[in-house]
Amino acid sequence: MKATLLLPASRRFGAQSLSPEVARALGRADRLPVVAEGRRALLSRHFRLLPNGWPVAALTREADAGDAAGAIWLRADPCHVLPDINGARLLAHGESLALTREDVDALLPPLRPIFGDAGVPIDAPTPSRWYLRLPTGSIPPDFSEPDDALGTDVFDHLPGGSADGRRWRTLLSEAQVVLHNHPWNARRVEQGKPAVNSLWFWGGGALPDRVQSPHTRYAGDDETGISLAHAAGILAPPRERFEAGEGDVAFDLVATRDLAALEREWLAPALAALRDGQLEALGLDSEDGVRRVLHRSHRWRFWRSPLAGPSV
Repeated sequence: MKATLLLPASRRFGAQSLSPEVARALGRADRLPVVAEGRRALLSRHFRLLPNGWPVAALTREADAGDAAGAIWLRADPCHVLPDINGARLLAHGESLALTREDVDALLPPLRPIFGDAGVPIDAPTPSRWYLRLPTGSIPPDFSEPDDALGTDVFDHLPGGSADGRRWRTLLSEAQVVLHNHPWNARRVEQGKPAVNSLWFWGGGALPDRVQSPHTRYAGDDETGISLAHAAGILAPPRERFEAGEGDVAFDLVATRDLAALEREWLAPALAALRDGQLEALGLDSEDGVRRVLHRSHRWRFWRSPLAGPSV
């Protein structure tokens, strides 16, 4: 039995630090070579797509609606941008807008003619994830993932001046005009909610033929991780704390920002399970590319120094 904890980059914890006991235990682990950083790189170490690619829209569409086969998909997620003197900045998208089905039923209908006439119909099987269906054989545009663009100028992430790039810029501009003028957004602002005043295109591609993983189960609440695990047939319900189980389980904890809670609910129980023989090995893989693996026999490595700082 093995468990792997997928962790945020150490900088996410700021000045927080591990307890001396856990720092000593983790300091005895084998440190593996540092690899590529970032969310996509982290998930790519635990899921293999055939053919190789990163078609997030098709993967989440299949998990959301079960109809992704036979088309090219592009996410067109609702978002909130704030115009400033230098352009416009992406401040919120998707789930962070806390949209309801009522919001979707109000905002989506006036967008349908824009995208329908362009041959890329739009729909929203879930309030936070909106989709464009592209014809089979289309080459989807290459857009940044929204999490990578938060706080930055939207225009730095739009396609270039090619004919195809201009087409997508035009579609986005038309959608922004409709959303900006929609009375439903005025109502949201009056209620203290951010306006849905733009869309974010990203994640284009076709459903992969196969998704494989070295793990037998994946538990987490990240939508991309869930869609990959769904495609690989290893999805498990999210957990509130560590529990040893059969097989090789990956626990996705990248959204965690409270190091004390991470230690209390995950690191300390996992180390106890390793010490008691419930686990054969404990792996730690972080978004900054730092990886460690700890075996039960490593507890005798008294000469090893504890981890310094907040890094796990």
